[in-house]
Amino acid sequence: MMIKPSTNNLNEYLKEDVIVNFSDGNIRNTADLLYTKAENRIDYIKIAFEFVRDRISHSADIDADEVTVSASEVLRAGHGICFAKSHLLAALLRCKGVPTGFCYQKLILDDETAPYLIFHGLNGVYIEELNKWIRIDARGNREGVDAMFSADEEHLAFPIRPEFGEQDGFTVYSSPDTKIIRQMKKYKSRRMLWDDLPKELENDL
Repeated sequence: MMIKPSTNNLNEYLKEDVIVNFSDGNIRNTADLLYTKAENRIDYIKIAFEFVRDRISHSADIDADEVTVSASEVLRAGHGICFAKSHLLAALLRCKGVPTGFCYQKLILDDETAPYLIFHGLNGVYIEELNKWIRIDARGNREGVDAMFSADEEHLAFPIRPEFGEQDGFTVYSSPDTKIIRQMKKYKSRRMLWDDLPKELENDL
């Protein structure tokens, strides 16, 4: 299925809000530093993706209990769950004029310990030079997870298994899902959030 934006107005994928707050000084400084390492626009997307994937930990992987939500919070803390990391990546890319949005998948949290469906967040990015949208997943690699940047073939964190009720989402939204943001802000503790992870979206996949 084709990846499609929820709106054809690319300016919607460049906007700033309280979640994707790229005017924050730390985010701008980080974007500037990463940009100096890039040979071109596509290379910057790859470098920013790998920075969030590798340098910003997934909160669960390091057993961090703080719930970070906005891009600046994630960068300051150095960790976030999948949704939070997608907020930071969007901020770094939008800061340099790269249209970036949000995609969602419905996945089994853990086959053995938590065999129920929850949502997972990743990014959709418009590559102007190729006139195409791609999806990239900066969740963070670990054993069994090997997400990579590719403008040609997706290498996301998790395969979709329809036989278990998992669903893929190919729509790129210009803003983070409001129900997910509300659920994240409801808890100060990730361990409490983990017992009540988002199970529905404001919009359909």
